[in-house]
Amino acid sequence: MPQGFGRHQRVAEQIRREIADLLREEIRQAGISLLTVTDCEVTRDLSYARVFYSILNAEERERAQGWLDSAAGHLRTELAHRMRLRSVPRLSFHYDPSIEHGMQMDALISAVRRQDDTQNPEPSPDGDGDAPTADPGTPKAER
Repeated sequence: MPQGFGRHQRVAEQIRREIADLLREEIRQAGISLLTVTDCEVTRDLSYARVFYSILNAEERERAQGWLDSAAGHLRTELAHRMRLRSVPRLSFHYDPSIEHGMQMDALISAVRRQDDTQNPEPSPDGDGDAPTADPGTPKAER
């Protein structure tokens, strides 16, 4: 009987939520701002967890990675207190560039739209453009 989510996927989601909650409390002490836990992947045997994060300030990325690596043991201990697992997975933290890539794609799309607007201006509402206008004698329903 196939199930939608295996146990390791449910544990991964719970770890993601707990790590996000722990980091919300502890990240301020490290002086790192706007760090978000985006995903967590746990091996099927629940021995390793890869926690993915993004950070808004790109200059803080290396410092955040160093802090997360050094705090991994402490965070694992805190997870053990919060979760009911026989063995809490070892944590490794990885930067998730997807938000950065999304912002770059958004900037590219905006640039193409601006360029398209300058090359193909829309007709003005007063009817001076190339778009056909309805005869003023035609009722509104037929326009």
